[in-house]
Amino acid sequence: MEIARIIITMVLFCLVVSAKGNYSRQWCIADEQMTDEVLQTAIDWACGKGGADCSLIQKGKSCYSPNTMKDHASFAFNSYWQKTKNNGGSCFFNSAALVTELDPSHGSCKYEFSP
Repeated sequence: MEIARIIITMVLFCLVVSAKGNYSRQWCIADEQMTDEVLQTAIDWACGKGGADCSLIQKGKSCYSPNTMKDHASFAFNSYWQKTKNNGGSCFFNSAALVTELDPSHGSCKYEFSP
């Protein structure tokens, strides 16, 4: 009986740890349905007052390509959200963004992640 209780406890512990690990790996990306105009306004805010690190989406840097509004917005949104999510920051940007559990990193462009 005692061994069964220990096994059940260990299985439950592993499930909780596994579920928490999967849930916490999230990124903030641009909604593909948003117009470039809406995304540009949100990028301007994120990279300005929002304090996102947008240096890697500048020409010649690792996240400049592909040079699309959606890709640049996704990088800026995620930079802002990763820095502020634990202090009340959101991945909203006037409905221009959404949370994903799929890592948007590509090639040498690595999207930051913080638990």
